[in-house]
Amino acid sequence: MNLGLIFVSEAVGTTLLLLLGCGVVANVALKGTKGNGGGFLLVNWGWGLAVFVGVLTSAYSGGHLNPAVTIGVAINNAATGGTVDFADIAVRILAQMLGAILGAVLCWLAYKQHFDEEPDPAAKLGVFATGPAIRSYGWNTVTEAIGTFVLVFAVISFKNFASIHDTTSGAFSLGNLAPLAVALIIVGIGASLGGPTGYAINPARDLGPRIAHAILPIKGKGSSDWSYAWVPIVGPLIGGALGGLLGVWLLPAAIIL
Repeated sequence: MNLGLIFVSEAVGTTLLLLLGCGVVANVALKGTKGNGGGFLLVNWGWGLAVFVGVLTSAYSGGHLNPAVTIGVAINNAATGGTVDFADIAVRILAQMLGAILGAVLCWLAYKQHFDEEPDPAAKLGVFATGPAIRSYGWNTVTEAIGTFVLVFAVISFKNFASIHDTTSGAFSLGNLAPLAVALIIVGIGASLGGPTGYAINPARDLGPRIAHAILPIKGKGSSDWSYAWVPIVGPLIGGALGGLLGVWLLPAAIIL
């Protein structure tokens, strides 16, 4: 595949993912919005639909939109005898990071007046980056790792599901339903495992917007909470790697065939 087109595809998808994902948090959290106080379930569904749009619009690259997914898929490919293209991995992760920053900036522009009216710096930061309900870096990392494991393990299962069955007719393939399937997984992870940390489950999703928060001229924004920033990077990378690796043995399509 063309690395330039992969870069564009991942960047576009991740930009839309973060625009809509941060957007639903802004709608729920910021003063005076139509969705203010809409609750965490609205946030779960908003992020799920944001993933749907992001994956749908990044079909060329396979819609990773997440360094943990990219690394997990690469580990799974390597463990099953495939090749690992390090240039491909680097291009995807760079595009994901840049897209995440841009998406967060666009969200800020869309909600600029509400950011100005919101008196709570924590609410403003919460639009951009995740934070724990109970701050315990070790356990917060465990939560993020578990949530990301579920995501990557499920993504790996899509490939195995298609290969186990006869996909000549497409009868058993997820096909165009794949973006919707991923969206529902995101909703499920958020509803079930999102309470402790806000479920970043994606290093780019948290770090990119956190960088945007740090550099944007947001009125009364306060700290970007860099002391926590490593948790939604390390936890998802661990979970993604485990999902890709354990998928070799726990989703053994090659052995079945």
